[in-house]
Amino acid sequence: MAVFTPVSEDDARSLLTEYALGDLVSLRGIAAGIENTNFFLTTTSGEFVLTLFEVLTAAQLPFYIELMHHLAERRVPVPQPQTRRNGTRLSTLHDKPAAIVTRLPGGYEPEPTSIHCRLAGQTLARAHLAAQDFPIFQPNLRGLAWWEQTAPVVMPFLDEQLGALLASSLLEQRTLARTHDWHRLPRGPAHCDLFRDNVLFAGTRECPQMGGLIDFYFAGCDTLLFDVAVSVNDWCIERSSGALIPERVHAWLDAYASIRPFTTVERSAWPAMLRGAALRFWLSRLYDYYLPRPAQTLKPHDPRHFERVLLSRTHGPIPALPKEY
Repeated sequence: MAVFTPVSEDDARSLLTEYALGDLVSLRGIAAGIENTNFFLTTTSGEFVLTLFEVLTAAQLPFYIELMHHLAERRVPVPQPQTRRNGTRLSTLHDKPAAIVTRLPGGYEPEPTSIHCRLAGQTLARAHLAAQDFPIFQPNLRGLAWWEQTAPVVMPFLDEQLGALLASSLLEQRTLARTHDWHRLPRGPAHCDLFRDNVLFAGTRECPQMGGLIDFYFAGCDTLLFDVAVSVNDWCIERSSGALIPERVHAWLDAYASIRPFTTVERSAWPAMLRGAALRFWLSRLYDYYLPRPAQTLKPHDPRHFERVLLSRTHGPIPALPKEY
């Protein structure tokens, strides 16, 4: 359950006095999520989501909140943070930072088809282009520096074979990050966590419509190709093996490239970027599995899933990025 901090209807009514969003109609807790307390908030002016941030501090939040606002203002379908009467978009409730954002239509698709992949690829490309003039910089906090810090912590829990996989994978990423071509990769604000459960679809499974991209709280400035690799490693795979499904991969990448064509440097970096994206989530799942936070109430994800994904990207076939649309 992702309601760690109780919020009463009276609490919500008091909070709403800071906004021009009408009067409270209903308040309902949302079970999904890992780190934040979330409620569906309905008022006389529309439907919203109220979030209380349980881990991130008020000082850490402006990048995420303002990035969503920036994208929404440019008609990218993301939750739009609502502005308070005093002109700010962050509030406080029960001594926790809080925000109210628009509620997007639809739900997530656990078994996406090529149609879903095309819609997601197009929308991420639109977000990347729209964010190019976003003025706030924050690095991807789960990038290479975090991998370097985390690998020695989880290494003692791995057997010799998996330890060798982790060491060789990290060495590849460290070496590539020092090359001239790696620094020529297009960069900008990136979602960095665009798994299938962070995209909403309206319509039907056969004729889906984009509802929007959600949960930007792992976002940061990184290579745009890393964002693509994170997505493809989740959207376009066989769950049991981690192997890529070529039909979905081509649908996802062709749709993205129709909005933002890939560069020559990106096409060269693609296989290694897929391995880096798999390494990032293998590391985070290893850490959460073997070193859970004391207050963690949800069962950690099985790290063996991204172990399989990384092995597949290391030894299996990888479809190339499209050269031109």
